[in-house]
Amino acid sequence: MAKKNLSEKEILSDIYTYLYNHFGPQQWWPGDTPFEIAVGAILTQNTNWGNVEKAITNIKAKKALNANTLHKMPHKQLASLIKPAGYFNIKAKRLKNFLNFLATNFKSSMNRMKSEDTNVLREQLLDVNGIGPETADSILLYALDKPIFVIDAYTKRVLSRHKLAAEKPDYHELQDLFYNHLPMDRKLFNEFHALFVMVGKHFCKPKPRCSACPLESML
Repeated sequence: MAKKNLSEKEILSDIYTYLYNHFGPQQWWPGDTPFEIAVGAILTQNTNWGNVEKAITNIKAKKALNANTLHKMPHKQLASLIKPAGYFNIKAKRLKNFLNFLATNFKSSMNRMKSEDTNVLREQLLDVNGIGPETADSILLYALDKPIFVIDAYTKRVLSRHKLAAEKPDYHELQDLFYNHLPMDRKLFNEFHALFVMVGKHFCKPKPRCSACPLESML
């Protein structure tokens, strides 16, 4: 299991401490409104954040970054606006599916959506075509302030290299690792996931930079 005979809980605590001390608070997710954050979570699939920012800037330039406007917008126009995010026809369809869900169930209101029970809402989001666990959980955590831990490629890679996960771990098994050993604290989950992203981007890459990594002493 763990290095130095530490428990999983102790290792997670150490990882958080080392990363927080190195990177500082991240204050994620970038976005001015819950709706913008939800749109960003869908657009960021299979691309980097810089491309998502360009797509969102295009939407804002048309004064279209609200649920009703995008819901009524023709698919072709929406696809053109989000072209910088890549796979723009597919993502326009996925965004439209989310907008239909939001309109049908919550009258296009993120505030109404936020009032729904977390587990019920998660199942509803996963039923929306094109929204998988990572996207659903990103919306729940960052747009709706729900205590959900987001598992992404960075998190999987770091945990695997620190012997807390299999090489190809199950999404929900990894979530349970955090739920079983950490308090169900939205702010903690928000910060911890953002710190995994930072160490994954800068150090724990496919070809890792272990010697410079803030977690190097834990290996």
